[in-house]
Amino acid sequence: MDQKQKVAFLGAGLMAEAMISGMVNAKKLPAENIIVTNRSNDARLHELENRYGITAVKRSELKTDDIDVFILAMKPKGAEEALNELKPQINKDQLVLSVLAGISSSYMEELLHDEQQVIRVMPNTSSMIQQSATAISPGQYAAMDAVLTAKELLSAIGKVYVIDEPQMDIFTGIAGSGPAYFYFLMEHIEKAAKEEGLDPELAREIGAQTIYGAARMMMERDETPTELRENVTSPNGTTAAGLDALAKHGGGEAMMQAVKGASKRSKEMSAQLQKVASTN
Repeated sequence: MDQKQKVAFLGAGLMAEAMISGMVNAKKLPAENIIVTNRSNDARLHELENRYGITAVKRSELKTDDIDVFILAMKPKGAEEALNELKPQINKDQLVLSVLAGISSSYMEELLHDEQQVIRVMPNTSSMIQQSATAISPGQYAAMDAVLTAKELLSAIGKVYVIDEPQMDIFTGIAGSGPAYFYFLMEHIEKAAKEEGLDPELAREIGAQTIYGAARMMMERDETPTELRENVTSPNGTTAAGLDALAKHGGGEAMMQAVKGASKRSKEMSAQLQKVASTN
């Protein structure tokens, strides 16, 4: 990525910080070329500026002429106002990356310029340690160069997947909500360990390392999850006993329903946001 490019975050919440942290740590851009802005929370802007060495400015003071990429990272309910405010300040060739959950690229294109280059982005909170699973979905006017720029920029925070926009909801169910599933699992591993006399902090480290190693193994070997599970499951052994308990208590079904439930809620939120947006 061109080291001279400038990126502006419109919004300074936790996801914006996670992405900023990843980009600064990856050194894809000089920290001073990353700008963050919001409407009124000056204390938050100063906090991010001091922590990461980036440039923080009030929204009203943002100079947009030399910005190459705008990253919309505010709350979805503020999207329409932000887009209407941004329209007279940018041109169609400037790239807009949207982290706005539930806001379609077509809606953003409609509010901005004809043929505005818009790409929807869905990172997860592992951006903070450059291990995000991030989806990008190009709008109808996004040129290949814009897609490559987005991939290069977002590769600073983890692995990037290009998907069709209708797949954003199931991606949310897997990757957007996925870290919480893991943390939920670890809560219960710690609880079981404590009941069996093992220090919870030690159990946390053991559990995390075990799952990390299993995930790496799955990504590096040409075997399906089913094959890997069968390889480590001996008849009447300890693993079989553990899997039997999971099946008995609905573990697999619960995980499927978690992913489907998060995906369904993503669709519902998208429909609600689009309905509100279309009536304003």
